Amino acid sequence: MTQNGFRILIVDDEPNIRSGLAKGLSGEADQLCTAADAEQALAMFRQYGHQVVITDLKMPGRLSGIDLLREIKQTRPETVVLVITAHGTIETAVEAMRQGAHDFVAKPVDLNMLRLQVRNALEHYRLVEENRRLRERLSAMGEIPDMVGRSAAMQHVFDRIRQVANADVSVLVQGESGTGKELVARAIHNLSVRKIRPFIAANVAALPESLVESELFGYEKGAFSGAVRQKPGWFEMANGGTLFLDEIGEMPPKTQVDLLRLLEQRELRRLGGESLIPIDVRLIAATNRDLDELVTEGRFRQDLYYRMNVVPLRIPPLRERRDDIPLLVEHFLQQAQQRHGRQSRRIAPAAMRRLCDYAWPGNVRQLRNLMERLVVTVESPTVHAEDLPQEFLAVPRTGASSLEEAVQQAEKQAILAALANCNQHRERTAQLLGVSVRTLHYKMNRYALQ
Repeated sequence: MTQNGFRILIVDDEPNIRSGLAKGLSGEADQLCTAADAEQALAMFRQYGHQVVITDLKMPGRLSGIDLLREIKQTRPETVVLVITAHGTIETAVEAMRQGAHDFVAKPVDLNMLRLQVRNALEHYRLVEENRRLRERLSAMGEIPDMVGRSAAMQHVFDRIRQVANADVSVLVQGESGTGKELVARAIHNLSVRKIRPFIAANVAALPESLVESELFGYEKGAFSGAVRQKPGWFEMANGGTLFLDEIGEMPPKTQVDLLRLLEQRELRRLGGESLIPIDVRLIAATNRDLDELVTEGRFRQDLYYRMNVVPLRIPPLRERRDDIPLLVEHFLQQAQQRHGRQSRRIAPAAMRRLCDYAWPGNVRQLRNLMERLVVTVESPTVHAEDLPQEFLAVPRTGASSLEEAVQQAEKQAILAALANCNQHRERTAQLLGVSVRTLHYKMNRYALQ
């Protein structure tokens, strides 16, 4: 078998099914392996790194098919997993899809259909690998995939990403909703030495307060009502790699204490557990809140804030980088056209002016969603101004689009003028403006004036 040959692993506790599937798939891969249970399959997978795994869900032994799926996805996320399900186990199959299964194979197995599914799975794997290799080439060249921008504000962001990527320090990404904080975190991870290890993204605000700690640190079976099995937390899943925690300002006070202890001691204890587990994880946190203000109000621990804010990185809102809007429009148009198989669209000059004048409260995410909407709903190859939603057809923007933006523009100019008047001396500038040095540093980060 060649070094780049494809390997398929078939996992089922019934010998006849294993041999039948292996015989039916002969010729579809360079190597076919079979395993009778999840433990044996996991050992084989760790040795050979199969590209496609076909597994039953219910098998005897300590690990189930779902456990095997979870371990595979944690070890090699690009591996394509097909799960075998019979009538009456559809709910389990749905759960498998949520855990990252690519597709499910219904019993009794139709070998012709299975061969088609395996070919699709291998093609999917090839595409994922091509994309990974492209990302590696771009990373080697210092480029940042998936991030678009030529404005001075975004060039500052790109420079900061490159600076911190291999420093292995905690980073606090600040920016409004929709500015691309997770993209920045992924870029830092992909440019770092940790890029071959997992990147786990989690949103603290998406969980009820009572569940944040168990998701963050994991739990043992029986730790609380409903804990029917052992479950690793976000930190364990990201071990050796990067954990991105979004909306960190929403973290409960008790969990803040435990997080600080973990970051300082580099070890955790699962809920209900006794042993300490060593952890090697780079933390990138993000927020759209003013953490300085939360610290002042006593709602966020100052020591945790300093521990996470080793390197601050602010992403400007779209209204502060309007020069990037035409570039982003073309980028998202092309993505949406490819995704939906639609003909090429162009934006008429009048429509582009409307897009550039708009305030974009939802930032880049709002722009991306609008381009997808236009690709799907506009039949003409040219998108005209009247094709845009009503909110884009108001009076064109002149100056600031809101009181908040006008205040921000005035604040930025005041800081620049004071810095020039004080020969860039931070303490004298803060005194002249009547603010603390820390507040001045925060404002300068916010407006990319560092």
